[in-house]
Amino acid sequence: MCGIWGIFGYEKDSVQHCDCTFYNIRHRGPDAWRIQFDSKIKNACIGFVRLSIVDSVYGMQPMILHAYPHLTLVCNGELYNYKTLGEKRKFNYETKCDVELIIQLYGQTGSIEETVKHLDGVFSFALVDSAEKKLYLARDPYGVRPLFTLETDSGILGFSSEGKGLIEFGKNYVNGGKWKLKQFPPRSFQTYDILDDGKVKLVETKEYYNVGDTPAFPLYVSPEDISGDVLANIRTLLTAAVKKRLMAERRIGCLLSGGLDSSLIASLLVKLAKEVNLPYKIQSFSIGMDSSPDLVAARQVAKHLGTDHHEVIFTEDDVADCLDSVIRTLETFDITTIRASIGMYILSRYIKNETDTTVIMSGEGADELLQGYIYFRNAPSDEKAHAESLRLLKDIYLYDGLRADRTTAGHSLELRVPFLDLQFTSYILSLPIEMKRPVNGVEKHLLRTA
Repeated sequence: MCGIWGIFGYEKDSVQHCDCTFYNIRHRGPDAWRIQFDSKIKNACIGFVRLSIVDSVYGMQPMILHAYPHLTLVCNGELYNYKTLGEKRKFNYETKCDVELIIQLYGQTGSIEETVKHLDGVFSFALVDSAEKKLYLARDPYGVRPLFTLETDSGILGFSSEGKGLIEFGKNYVNGGKWKLKQFPPRSFQTYDILDDGKVKLVETKEYYNVGDTPAFPLYVSPEDISGDVLANIRTLLTAAVKKRLMAERRIGCLLSGGLDSSLIASLLVKLAKEVNLPYKIQSFSIGMDSSPDLVAARQVAKHLGTDHHEVIFTEDDVADCLDSVIRTLETFDITTIRASIGMYILSRYIKNETDTTVIMSGEGADELLQGYIYFRNAPSDEKAHAESLRLLKDIYLYDGLRADRTTAGHSLELRVPFLDLQFTSYILSLPIEMKRPVNGVEKHLLRTA
């Protein structure tokens, strides 16, 4: 989990204040930080805060390669196909950092659309091409990694992993004119012309992916390995989704509520950790109030799997004490989101302060993808249920995705969500829609049966 940030076209009297707004996202990357000014572009700076997960030594950003000195990248993300695609396209990597793939793809193709279509992972990034005077912003298909923009009528543009990295700049340092703070849309990229004074002009906003489509990149599980057995395919693809997310130089653990989704991810994580010989025992983490049935269920699953299990019990006083911090962390006043985030916030704080686990896997996305919410029992038709599932997936970055990112990133942890793997989601959404309806009042029967 890292943080990216930048301002283009700032006024000269505001430049000394840029680091103040940049500091507001430092929690996303406690290991290192950097603000960079480019002599070839006036009145612009970009910044990066780093939580080192892969290539701890050489993975610092903003990234500039010897092969492409005119390209500058800041990216918050994990790209799981950087090795396989690098071998296929014969890239000469200069680092071991996965996000270098973005520069190599763009340098080879010259197309930002071809670049983002071939990224298997989660990401939000800004790529500056000083030779062509272009700025590109992009975000992954489900918005797992956050991105905000600050836009003005005068051509000033800011971007940041969180809104709090831009609000102070907009309020205090945009001299005249109106400004808007927006969430950058998932599945999209934007192209800007960089003008002589560092301000920008929007050229294009384009969606590069439709939810449910087969990804354009070479698939992790070859189509030849997909059989006519749907349940076997679900097992294969979900296992692959967890396996590719083992890419890390820091300790990996998992959230465990005791429910179906988190228990499946925990089970696969424990199994795969043994197969790849991770040098530590998987830690699992649960939270609840005293005598919570979720704690009991999670305890039973953890005992069965043999994890190093941690329980956090919280009280009403704990909720009251952290409420203001939760709201600031989430950047929302939505009551449902806040209520659902309190436990995850307290648990993330515990993981950060009491353990050495940094990368966390969880079960977000399963309910949206596999029609797991109770109200799907009353769907008027399979078509309506499928349409609702698509809507939930497209909007997940506004609710469960927001909660998952902010509560973990707020404590310098990195969250990974295998159920939102692009190959897995595209396969599930390609199945006949009637296969996903609840059976005998039980949701997610496909997942349970597999």
